[in-house]
Amino acid sequence: MRKLLACLFALISLAGAAPKKPKLVLAVVIDQFRYDYLTRFRSDYTAGLNQLLTRGAVFSDAQYNHFPTVTAAGHSTFLSGAPLSVSGIIGNDWYDRDEGREVTSVSDAQTQIVGGRGGAGSSPRRLLVSTVGDELKIADGGKSKVIGVSLKDRSAILPAGHMANGAYWFDNTSGNFVSSTFYVAELPGWVKSFNDSHPAARFAGATWLNHKMPSEAKELNAALAASPFGNDLVAAFAERALEAEQLGKHDETDVLAVSFSSNDYVGHQVGPDAPEVREVSIRTDKVLGDLLAAADRAAGAGNVLVVLTADHGVAPTPEVNAARRMPGGRPPAGIFNRTAQEALARKYGDGKWILSGSEHSLYFNRDLIAEKKLDPAEVDRTAAEAVRQIPHVFRVYTREQLAAGAVQPDAVSRRVENGFYPRRSGDLEILLEPYWIFTQGGATHGTVFDYDTHVPVIFMGQGIKPGRYYEPVVVNDIAPTLAAILEIETPSGSAGRVLSEMFAE
Repeated sequence: MRKLLACLFALISLAGAAPKKPKLVLAVVIDQFRYDYLTRFRSDYTAGLNQLLTRGAVFSDAQYNHFPTVTAAGHSTFLSGAPLSVSGIIGNDWYDRDEGREVTSVSDAQTQIVGGRGGAGSSPRRLLVSTVGDELKIADGGKSKVIGVSLKDRSAILPAGHMANGAYWFDNTSGNFVSSTFYVAELPGWVKSFNDSHPAARFAGATWLNHKMPSEAKELNAALAASPFGNDLVAAFAERALEAEQLGKHDETDVLAVSFSSNDYVGHQVGPDAPEVREVSIRTDKVLGDLLAAADRAAGAGNVLVVLTADHGVAPTPEVNAARRMPGGRPPAGIFNRTAQEALARKYGDGKWILSGSEHSLYFNRDLIAEKKLDPAEVDRTAAEAVRQIPHVFRVYTREQLAAGAVQPDAVSRRVENGFYPRRSGDLEILLEPYWIFTQGGATHGTVFDYDTHVPVIFMGQGIKPGRYYEPVVVNDIAPTLAAILEIETPSGSAGRVLSEMFAE
């Protein structure tokens, strides 16, 4: 027994003690940034990504362990550590049976937009778990400041959590950074001042590669997201937040969560192999370098803990893959809904059998099923069998299979199970073969395959041991690791572990 205890203590000491608590946690997500972008464009990085790759703990086999791999899912996992089956954030949007309509991961009719042109706002109410920021504020009685910033509402809101002091995103109709009444009744003075300076205007007529930005304000605001200048705008706002909110200057730790969305918008348009993706990656390196320097100025050198990841990867476009003699393609638009609808109508009679517009997640009309006195499980099996006959369908899961765990016991099924939340998920989940995608143009993501699940995870700061770490980890590990460093409760839905191997001895 004595020898066993000695071994255990030795293992613990080898892992090192948790680093001292930082004054500021800078939590960064690059939207649609595959892990291989770090290596493929490595020689072009001279600023922020170079710092992280040189001075950070780089986990080279970090994966998402859920399906679908989309923006809201990744951002909700980042600082909660929760699988989608626990957080309830099963996608960017879904059909809500209680509300009888499609909803987004952050849509909230009880709130209003603040600072833009009005309308229904957004909030984290659909996120069922806590985040690192929530637990930090609970632990210190709300003294810490937590701010989320992005072009997208979901990307600003979901990492910041329920108790954040603010979440801000870009409204391209007004050209303003906005929030919602969930957080504030009116925008803080510094946000109003930032908006009044018309920061997007400085990009009018700017060029990148062979692209020229519009000069007219309305067109410029709409075009910013799909250009590197969208990231410049987010970074400028984040730097203003550091200064105005005095982040990193309080007795307690503050959190600034920043999500760079432009990489995603560019990637969707052209695919991962286009020169535009290399260019936006290089420019992200530069803008990240400026943000890291601003964080150090705000909190003081050695007082900032940086963690960086991505919310998902992306598949090559089928056209590029075809030229490589690789698999892949695009099924005909609407074929999955159409096939399921026809199969159900043929067997059970006419009616609107499908309520949702999604291709990979089908929701069936439960009122019609009840009216015809049918067994919902039989209806699901009938539709599933029809969809399985469509060429290039990899797997089809029914709600009953997922609820009972009656699935093929492998990594693919585990990822689908981790994305299943019974009250919100569909009745069929459809997976295509590798490199096959649902969209009819451009590139996309969302699958269980490595090109969508393999992302960067990098920590950098005092007490973090730089180097490459090759053991498999999951993005869910980030939140419990931060909780250990900050000496707070692990977020309520967390399913990860503490990455203690990177703690300096």
